[in-house]
Amino acid sequence: MNDIAVTINGERRPLAGTATHATALDWLRTNGLPGSKEGCAEGECGACAMLIATPTPEGGTSWTSVNACLIPVYALDGQEVVTAEGLGSPDELHPVQEKLAEAGGSQCGYCTPGFACSMAGEFYRKGRDAGGNPTLRQDEECPAHDAEHGPNGFDLHALSGNLCRCTGYRPIRDAAYTLGSPTDDDPMRQRMDRPAPAAASTDATVDGARFVRPATLPATLELLRDEPDALLVAGSTDWGVEVNIRGSRAPFVVAIEQLEELRTLTETDEFVEIGAALPLSEIERRLDGRIPLLAQLFPQFASRLIRNRGTIGGNLGTGSPIGDTPPALLALGARLVLASVRGEREVELSEYFTGYRQTVRAKDELIRAIRIPVPLATTTAFHKIAKRRFDDISSVAIGFALDISGGTVTAARIGLGGVAATPLRAYDTEQALIGQPWSIQTIKRASGILRAEGTPMSDHRASSDYRSHMLGTSLLKLYSSTVIESKEVSA
Repeated sequence: MNDIAVTINGERRPLAGTATHATALDWLRTNGLPGSKEGCAEGECGACAMLIATPTPEGGTSWTSVNACLIPVYALDGQEVVTAEGLGSPDELHPVQEKLAEAGGSQCGYCTPGFACSMAGEFYRKGRDAGGNPTLRQDEECPAHDAEHGPNGFDLHALSGNLCRCTGYRPIRDAAYTLGSPTDDDPMRQRMDRPAPAAASTDATVDGARFVRPATLPATLELLRDEPDALLVAGSTDWGVEVNIRGSRAPFVVAIEQLEELRTLTETDEFVEIGAALPLSEIERRLDGRIPLLAQLFPQFASRLIRNRGTIGGNLGTGSPIGDTPPALLALGARLVLASVRGEREVELSEYFTGYRQTVRAKDELIRAIRIPVPLATTTAFHKIAKRRFDDISSVAIGFALDISGGTVTAARIGLGGVAATPLRAYDTEQALIGQPWSIQTIKRASGILRAEGTPMSDHRASSDYRSHMLGTSLLKLYSSTVIESKEVSA
């Protein structure tokens, strides 16, 4: 236990004796770092944001903004973290803090530390040229994500997930848009040229509860064989909510977010394989739009703070019927690689879910990777219906993947979320489309069938009638978008 520690603002601090369910936020505030605040305790307000040093493919370091309220503090063992207190001091403000002060970007100040950390993450983001302009603007290519860049190239969506109730967003935006680039003598900028901390192997037991981060995948699988009821945690964007809001206290937690075997992304002639514990933001960066359906999905998946930690494996592992990735992956015909000490097996995602939060995954198995077959469908779309455009849980989510040749639908896969106890394929609608002309008559007939797919229920997010109606109109929306694109190409 004495060797378990985290480096906070340049100072190594021990974690010994901390409860295994404690979040990074609770630990920070208990240990004299109250800059990070608790606003919602479920990753929606960003008041708790902090920066963590994460590795880059080039061997350097990226300062990544994350929600401290969701991360188990033991997941920070061996890691390097900067909080708002570590950015600057009253006598020597960090450039982000200085610009926020100049623009009047703080009133009560409760949300300000979180905004400062998220803004600093974009300030130091890799991919900015000497003038501070981003060299990669994936969101401009995504119709679901309006590009909002300032004259300095600052991507305003980097602040997604940070909420303010009193200042108003305009002065915060103004502060972001006046930021320059890090100077050569900036310590945090200099830190980026060195490797990020290696993953630590952690084993802590406090008051009978245990938190373990195995060093390798084989060691993890052996643990699951011996402790089949252990809770697997990757980004902890789901379990963190259970801990904070519902008081969940798992007796045995196995952290897998830093297992190298689960953080790969490979492309072959047959499939694209995505490691189950690779963060969504990293998947987005590495794919660089090569899977258009996922490129549409990512900006609509929660906030940047969540995507910096959340994983596809976690989204599928919970078995939730309202996760955003299952509908898109169902449309893509994805398969899951399940691993245990007995070996690996592949399962079609369409056969993975068996009931409400139930799957075919055995207790001693974990999701190692997600495989998306290639070539990809030629016409794809992701439609998410929610009360807020961004950073919200979907009422209905639909993934489309169609092949249209010579004006005829030759193949179709449609994935649905939020309309049944499990994510599902819209098989009847697919059959109504295949072999038919891509015309408004076909679409109207298929839309009527799509409305009846699943068993939509009424809850606080939407009524069953509304959900059915949204299913029907989604196919009409897809058809309209293809007609518009066709006219633009002809012009």
